[in-house]
Amino acid sequence: MSTLVVCPNCNTQFEPTAAIAQSVKEELTKEYNQKWQDLQRKRDEEYRTREQALIQQQRELEKKAELEKRELEVALRSELEKKVGADYEIQMKRLEEANLKNEEKLAAARQKELDFLKKMDEVREKEQELELTMQRRLTEERTRLAEIVKKEEEERSRQHMSEFEMKLKEKEKQLEDQRRLIEEMKRKSEQGSMQLQGEVQELALEELLKSTFPFDLVNEVGKGKRGADCTLTVRNNFGQECGKIIFESKRTKDFGKDWTEKLKGDMRSEGADIGVLVSQAMPDDIRTFGQRDGIWVCTFSDVTALVTVLRETLLKVYAAGRSQENKGDKMTLLYNYLTSEEFAQQWRAISEGFAAMRTSIQREREQMEKLWKAREKQLEKVLLNAAHIRGSIEGIAGMEVDLNLLPGDDSYALE
Repeated sequence: MSTLVVCPNCNTQFEPTAAIAQSVKEELTKEYNQKWQDLQRKRDEEYRTREQALIQQQRELEKKAELEKRELEVALRSELEKKVGADYEIQMKRLEEANLKNEEKLAAARQKELDFLKKMDEVREKEQELELTMQRRLTEERTRLAEIVKKEEEERSRQHMSEFEMKLKEKEKQLEDQRRLIEEMKRKSEQGSMQLQGEVQELALEELLKSTFPFDLVNEVGKGKRGADCTLTVRNNFGQECGKIIFESKRTKDFGKDWTEKLKGDMRSEGADIGVLVSQAMPDDIRTFGQRDGIWVCTFSDVTALVTVLRETLLKVYAAGRSQENKGDKMTLLYNYLTSEEFAQQWRAISEGFAAMRTSIQREREQMEKLWKAREKQLEKVLLNAAHIRGSIEGIAGMEVDLNLLPGDDSYALE
């Protein structure tokens, strides 16, 4: 279903999304508020009109009863003056009848007032039912509109997802074609001299080792000479030789199974501690680098990281071996230092610094807790006043309002 809308000013077509829902919501809210205000104003006017009519009617009845009472008193007084003796009982009877009629009229007036109050209650009930019906219709309309907008959004999302999947498949097909073309071109370009490629990798490996580890000694093997391609003699910060790593470089399509055995023989002849095989083709069970038959196998891109780790291992092994030399003398020197006054003073300074730091942290903690407690009291005061404001607004407007202190955070909502 198309939902394009044309702007009357610039004739631009666009899809309404949340703007329609917001606009409709604002229009419905404005219409509901206007109807509610009109109904409230009309009800107030009817109340005032009916109240004034009731007061006026009650006043007229009181005036009429007072006038009739006065007329009756005058008539009775005149008749009593004329006929005091013989007609006394008759006059008293007439007076009672007149009083009875007045009481009947007063009862009728009270009944009229009661009927009027009943009608007022019925009007109020009808107004409440009308307000409830309008609120229900407004809620149903909002729900229906939200469902329509949600369905339209889901339909558009499905269409966009299907289009995106089609485009993604097209891109994947293009990438797969490009990958195959690149592999074909790479295969053709790698059909040159295998020996030349191997020599280039050997030279690159030597240059990489010399530039990465400038303090170590790199010894290359001459072309055509039996043995490994180069060796790396690891040195520490004092220039002492800590071990030797031997390297063999291979740049072929398939991994040779006899390479590791050959490199082991080269290790024994050269007296190397570790053997590293740098190969373009990797074994099936190794992806980047790993150990096979006691020989480390890696690609050219991972040789720097692997050699760094192996070099640190040789340095630590050498340092551990050196630390075992003259162990008894070192233990004596260490015991003398730990029992000396110099060590006691240094440890005392550390202890004093730690105590001062702990006191400072405790003082800062107490200050922060005091500050937090004051802020909690301020926050409670703000929330209490905000709750009073919300109650006043709801009492005036007659409807719930959203007065969250932080939008989107229900934890600070005014309950």
